[in-house]
Amino acid sequence: MLGSIAHEIRAAIRHNSEKIKPIEGSWFEFQHHNLAEGKYWNETLKTFSAAQWDAKVKEIADSGIRYLVLLNVAIYDKTFYPSALLPQHEMGCENPLETVLSTADKYGVKFFISNDFFGDWTNPYFLMTDPEINKLRLTAMNEIAEKYAHHKSFYGWYFPNETGISGHYEDFFIDYVNASSAEAAKLMPGTKTLIAPYGTRNVKADDKYAGQLEKLNVDYIAYQDEIGVEKTQVEESAGYFEQLYSLHKKAARSRLWADVEVFRFEGKVYQSALLPAPAERVIQQLEAVSPFVEKIFIYQYTGLLNKPDSLAFAGHPDSEILYMGLAKRRFLKNRIM
Repeated sequence: MLGSIAHEIRAAIRHNSEKIKPIEGSWFEFQHHNLAEGKYWNETLKTFSAAQWDAKVKEIADSGIRYLVLLNVAIYDKTFYPSALLPQHEMGCENPLETVLSTADKYGVKFFISNDFFGDWTNPYFLMTDPEINKLRLTAMNEIAEKYAHHKSFYGWYFPNETGISGHYEDFFIDYVNASSAEAAKLMPGTKTLIAPYGTRNVKADDKYAGQLEKLNVDYIAYQDEIGVEKTQVEESAGYFEQLYSLHKKAARSRLWADVEVFRFEGKVYQSALLPAPAERVIQQLEAVSPFVEKIFIYQYTGLLNKPDSLAFAGHPDSEILYMGLAKRRFLKNRIM
């Protein structure tokens, strides 16, 4: 009798897992923009050699993740590639951007490459509206395309400047996205575009929002589930994404993805280090959004997930625990390249 009950429980768990979409993508970075949040990996990543970056991208590819989103190509007035526009960060690797794209070419990973942060990332309104910053951004996109467009892993562009949705998008945000998309189409026709807005819980499900979706010239919108930043409870998340599903279906333009936050804070939100969230919480997050989105991305593998015995470990020790918790339930699909 007990054996029969245990069998039924295991079968129920397998059935439930099959309904949950796997993790197909993740954000990726060379340095975390918020220094307090990146406490457990920024210094390590700064010393990574080209061989370690290669090992990290391979590790991610072996987990089954097919897409990576590079958070930034520049921060604090320095770039992560040789540029004629700004000085370059001193890293253990001479050209991190070239290294990860070359590695991604080998292992079948598709990269969305950032077109920011040029200027003070804490002031997104200024970054999206200042004429000089806008000119620098578009010039940098041209430089990046000239240097790296030949990589087959250069799949698309990511526009990281954000403003919270307060019912609807701000007009200047739509202008920023559309200007970036127009430049991307000119430089690399056929490449995809991605944004990941916050304020998901504040979306107003009306004709105005659907109309804004029609105006936004972007292929994919991966909304933040905002669990990690403690703005939304897991049990609320499904309702917000169900609402978004209806709005995107009505607008019939950009595809609906999820940006699932797999972190918690060590102390105060935004003012302390990011730590890996418990695997069971993350699985509940995946389950909440799965019925409504086409793909699930996470924020983020870098620093928050490490395969045990990783050749390029960076992050908190609990990152191995989260990795194993997700791998055992097959939400990371280990594969041989």
